[in-house]
Amino acid sequence: MKKLFILAAAASLVATMATAQTTVVTPGTTTGAAGATIQIEPEYRTRIKSYVTEHKIRPVETRERIVVGAKVPTDVELTAVPSDWGPSVTKYRYVYSGNRVMLVDPGSRTVVHEID
Repeated sequence: MKKLFILAAAASLVATMATAQTTVVTPGTTTGAAGATIQIEPEYRTRIKSYVTEHKIRPVETRERIVVGAKVPTDVELTAVPSDWGPSVTKYRYVYSGNRVMLVDPGSRTVVHEID
């Protein structure tokens, strides 16, 4: 009976994760709302966070909070991702909002990944 309960709980967890907007697959890898798998190594995460601090990037202010899966308003400027942020993110643009770097698909303006 105990094994059956554990199996049912595991199946429920898997089903919940499958419907989630963002699911962490392995450390540094995220499947975003647009279905893209983004691999960001820890060294690049550190580099991205340092970049924002060193370049004194000002956060954008919007009425609604910018979150993964949401579209960035058209009046918000998307900034090109520097090449030293890693090869897996250079095709995206970014927005700095709420002390987080948000990677954005430039074609759809959809946030695909959050780096906090």
